[in-house]
Amino acid sequence: MHPPEHLVIITGLSGSGKSYVQSTLEDLGFYCVDNLPVALIQPFLEDVTTRGGFSKVGIVVDVRTHDFAAIFPSYYTSTIKRLVPHAVLIFLEASDEVLARRFSETRRPHPFAHDRPLAEAIQQERSVLLDVKSLANMTLDTSQFSVHELKAQIIRRFELPGHDTAMLVTIVTFGFKYAAPYNIDLLFDVRFLPNPHFIESLRPRTGKEREVLDYLNAQPEYRTFVEKLTDFVAYLLPQYEKEMKSYLTIGIGCTGGKHRSVAIGESLSSDLERRGYAVELVHRDCAR
Repeated sequence: MHPPEHLVIITGLSGSGKSYVQSTLEDLGFYCVDNLPVALIQPFLEDVTTRGGFSKVGIVVDVRTHDFAAIFPSYYTSTIKRLVPHAVLIFLEASDEVLARRFSETRRPHPFAHDRPLAEAIQQERSVLLDVKSLANMTLDTSQFSVHELKAQIIRRFELPGHDTAMLVTIVTFGFKYAAPYNIDLLFDVRFLPNPHFIESLRPRTGKEREVLDYLNAQPEYRTFVEKLTDFVAYLLPQYEKEMKSYLTIGIGCTGGKHRSVAIGESLSSDLERRGYAVELVHRDCAR
């Protein structure tokens, strides 16, 4: 067997972000497989490298495999490291509070929460994975990471050539009535601007539509704010880049997340793209 040029084993606590790391590796050209039984890792590697010709391979393994915590440490040291001495093991974790919140939000069952409270299940998994964690080349606590920041960490740690690590600006528009998003770097409250919601003909429309934009652009305070906001953000971005920040998330909120914040998000996104920034625009509540 010819060992792959890069082999990354992803493991860690349930809910810690393993699937996001897998998708990042896939974006970087890795051939990845999720929830592979430990006993099948060796034949899988032989197949994808010898017959498939893949030079970059990622494997997600965790407690979904029966007796994973008991089996994996010895298998990793005796088999995987023998086959691929340069293999990298990533262990992901997060605080109990964050893990509990993530399971509550997704409503997915915890693998250990059969007949016990979620908090106890998280603690048990953390305990049984101590030996696995001790083998890791890289341990990441994702408690405070957004999806984008976690992706940036993986790209930076591997320093793989040929991938742009320029800062990505994510603009999230939302309605305060549905709560503010997590992990916002810059937050702008635009509820002080005239609200198209109170114009009956505009109420069902969104900030992406011409009728709403015409109404907002007719308001002097709207035009002034957009101009000043754009100048302010354009001034800040190079300062963040100097600090080697890979991802910056900007939140723009109005009452319902449908009119004012959407229009401003569209305008700011277009302006930053013209300035050469990579921008991801998310209208979280626009369709509500």
